Amino acid sequence: MSLNQHIVDRIPEGWLATLVKHAEALKFLIVGGICFVVTFVLFFGLKWTVLHDKPVTANVIAVLVATVLSYVLNREWSFTQRGGRQRHHEAALFFVVAGIGMAINQVPLYISSYVFHLRTPNVSVFVENIADFVSTSLIGTLLAMAFRWWAMRRYVFPIDESQPTPLLSAER
Repeated sequence: MSLNQHIVDRIPEGWLATLVKHAEALKFLIVGGICFVVTFVLFFGLKWTVLHDKPVTANVIAVLVATVLSYVLNREWSFTQRGGRQRHHEAALFFVVAGIGMAINQVPLYISSYVFHLRTPNVSVFVENIADFVSTSLIGTLLAMAFRWWAMRRYVFPIDESQPTPLLSAER
């Protein structure tokens, strides 16, 4: 028995049907979670070391690295049932959408850092880091994720009407 089958056998019937129905969204959220961790680790790693005076730059670098990872994971896993575009066209659209998402992600951090001046010496290091976490890792990520979910499905990975849609079932 495979590991996948072992896991599926332990999921209650009602839950399994719901998970299968929303598999694409669940995969997108898992990819997002992985990229969130990558962004978080890189952002604070850069901010606490070589870019301590440039939080927006640190976040842009972290988001760029996570975006490349996101493309690969979304293309190869989350949206495998979608497509129909040539790969280079799809990649270009992905990075345009990701760029807009990155800009959306930066707005709360920019406001926190440069409008509200939640930077040392105006506030303690603890308050600065909490403000950075809330503004970029929570608010910015949620806003950008909602935009990317909509745009990825609408523009980057549309349903290929020429391909028959595979039927997903919750059969065991």
